[in-house]
Amino acid sequence: MNHQWHDTMVDQPDEDGPAYVTGWTISGLAVLGTIVAVWLLGI
Repeated sequence: MNHQWHDTMVDQPDEDGPAYVTGWTISGLAVLGTIVAVWLLGI
């Protein structure tokens, strides 16, 4: 019996896809925003 399964952590997305680029852009902006917020608020 052969079971087909997919896991988002195992299946690598296409690195040229617009969703891939958008995801990394949003992640990068979120990280930079967090760093700037902590720096400005002095937490």
